[in-house]
Amino acid sequence: MQWIRLNTLPARLPPRLPDCNKGDFGAVAVLGGAPGMPGAALLSARAALYCGSGRVYAGLLDERIGLDPETPELMVTGAASLPSLTHPACLVAGPGLGQSAPALAALTAVLDVEHTLLLDADALNLIAADPALRERVRARAAATVLTPHPGEAGRLLATSSAEVQRDRPGSVRRLSETFGAIVVLKGAGTLVKAPAGELWRNSSGNPGLAAPGMGDILAGIIAALVAQGMAPEAAAVVGVWLHGAAADLAVEEGLGPRGLTASELLPRARRLLNTL
Repeated sequence: MQWIRLNTLPARLPPRLPDCNKGDFGAVAVLGGAPGMPGAALLSARAALYCGSGRVYAGLLDERIGLDPETPELMVTGAASLPSLTHPACLVAGPGLGQSAPALAALTAVLDVEHTLLLDADALNLIAADPALRERVRARAAATVLTPHPGEAGRLLATSSAEVQRDRPGSVRRLSETFGAIVVLKGAGTLVKAPAGELWRNSSGNPGLAAPGMGDILAGIIAALVAQGMAPEAAAVVGVWLHGAAADLAVEEGLGPRGLTASELLPRARRLLNTL
């Protein structure tokens, strides 16, 4: 097992050239945001923006929302209107998606994208409940990243969250082998495992991360790194460390751990990313 620490990170983003433009830094799309839950998708999209993706789209099932006033730089659209992304790119499916029939249809429509697909939250729950979707995830040609918490991991493995927690290394290996995917098993000492890669365990983070929206932020961070050209496995490892380190920095500044919010991680993740 390899510990994820600042001095063991497997990749860095290169410095930006003076004559660069936003098209040089890829694209992220986030699919989710059902009525009552648009904040999850917006948080994930904001994280991708703060961590450097050149273009970020938020495709919301709640089509009443056409603008994120907090970050108007986001391109907000309906879930069915997300544009095709050019490489390098990452599509995040799941934050605030829900498990309705429209949610299932929206997820089904994106499972075959030819770039990296990150599946989180309700996307994982829908896949766990549908054998046909499970097979389509296994059959994907492009990279797939799964980011379950123990409950979601249990559903994907047809077991309980308690069983997942009893053997976290074994559980993340089984998930990676079963789905042919890079798996981020969230929790204290988050684990990352690719099918042919080594097992990574994170050293950063604190109990302040046990709060709403933190997983949405993590998904957006990883997606932004992929969009900027980092290999998906490395992006998962670096993203997990950056997410936890941002929470550690926030606590050092007196913002937690009790009451730390996901939004407070964004400027700190940006600051840390620019020091790497």
